[in-house]
Amino acid sequence: MQPTGNPNVSRETIICTVDVVLLSLKDAALHVALLRREHEPFAGALALPGGYVRADEDEDTESAAARILFEKTAIVSPYLEQLATFSGRARDPRGWSISVAYYALVPASLLELEHHPEIQLLAVDPLKGLPFDHRDIVQAAVARVRSKSSYSSLPVFLCGEQFTLPQLQAVYEALLGESINKVSFRRKMDELDILEPVQGARETGRANRPAQLYRLKQAYRKLLSTTDRAINPD
Repeated sequence: MQPTGNPNVSRETIICTVDVVLLSLKDAALHVALLRREHEPFAGALALPGGYVRADEDEDTESAAARILFEKTAIVSPYLEQLATFSGRARDPRGWSISVAYYALVPASLLELEHHPEIQLLAVDPLKGLPFDHRDIVQAAVARVRSKSSYSSLPVFLCGEQFTLPQLQAVYEALLGESINKVSFRRKMDELDILEPVQGARETGRANRPAQLYRLKQAYRKLLSTTDRAINPD
């Protein structure tokens, strides 16, 4: 059997990379972490943390994403999920490329700029001027996070290690862009059953009664628990 295709046509090498959308809340608004590119193309431009997959080192694209995020930001995210694959000839001036994009969520305390001066936080609304198709990747990640926030425990990963229920509710409201009924929210947290009170720990510095501090249960600190019902019932 003769091989198909034209043997005289050169085979173009496909660029294979991973990009990470690192999201956090700042001033009650969702922000993305960006780094200045050191090399061409787009040297000096703000872009998502990204890099090549290392076939001899990375078990899969998720391990590549975790490695790249740590190498470039020194951050280990408590939540990392594959977002989508972005590909084509037009997205990278170096040639036909494919990027497996991930998104990560971290509390604002992990992105304090005095510890990470290389990171620049930009609000996701609006966001312009990013190289490649990074703006499209960020928009896809933001849409995923906001969608999942209506029915899952995902926003918990934007909180610190300990938090009050009003603080957690404020994170949900910031992502959803709407207020949430307090009773419905507390009931939903009970249904998810992912939180535990920190024994003997209460929020300090409050004029009124200090609020109980909570944290994720051990089983969920690296996982996401979801339910098919929304936070705000119809």
